[in-house]
Amino acid sequence: MKALIEYLARALADHPEDVRVEEVHQGRRVSFHLFVHDDDKGRIIGKEGRCAHALRSILQAAATRAGVRASLSIE
Repeated sequence: MKALIEYLARALADHPEDVRVEEVHQGRRVSFHLFVHDDDKGRIIGKEGRCAHALRSILQAAATRAGVRASLSIE
């Protein structure tokens, strides 16, 4: 799931070299922290949060398949 988030974020970002994903496990819950260049935050979040919502939806589908709960924060 980490690689999936990183791949999608790099595809959206103008500065793909600054994309970094941290993964924190807490039992059956996984939190992902997506770090991007300040100039890319708007692109990653998208108009009215549409890109961020899409990223979270894809993450939820992958997490359901893996049998865990997942969350994504964009920083």
